[in-house]
Amino acid sequence: MIANKNITGIILAGGKSSRMGTDKAFLKWNNKLFIESIIAALDPLVSEIIIVSNDKKYDIFRTKRIEDVIENAGPVAGIYSGLNASKTEYNLVLSCDIPLITETILQQLINEIDDKAEIIQCESQGKTMPLIALYSKRCENQFLKILNEGERRLRIAVATCKVKTIILNAENEIYTTNINTPQQLKEIRHANSN
Repeated sequence: MIANKNITGIILAGGKSSRMGTDKAFLKWNNKLFIESIIAALDPLVSEIIIVSNDKKYDIFRTKRIEDVIENAGPVAGIYSGLNASKTEYNLVLSCDIPLITETILQQLINEIDDKAEIIQCESQGKTMPLIALYSKRCENQFLKILNEGERRLRIAVATCKVKTIILNAENEIYTTNINTPQQLKEIRHANSN
């Protein structure tokens, strides 16, 4: 069992949110901001939470905020920046658009830690989810190398590391839902009110 002192939580909050039209982290679900729900799921499992964002408004959450080391280079740069700032071997990396995420799902990733895997990611509804994943600090140099080569696609970066994929049970798939559009937000609010 890995102690939480050996795990850092990294929340990527630097996206443009172009499909939503507003910053997704500050949308509300169940009377909480998306990012507050994500912090609540991470908090019992980690020694520190780092928010990767160039925007000072995230300072209200009283967690460490760092800026992207390489700007406008997407989640590959966000993950690299988070790993670079992390002091722990293991790092739970989450996007800021998954308000339904639970401590239980994240614990499943931690339970799968072994000597080989550098990334342990969820698979939900047939899709791998590298932004609901546990990253070893060992990925840091690999991600920097890829960024320096001009590669920005997360799938390509992930494929250069040793990856283990955890397939979620059907009843747990709802908790990994990405909310990217106003329609998707409406749908989860509607489902919750039934």
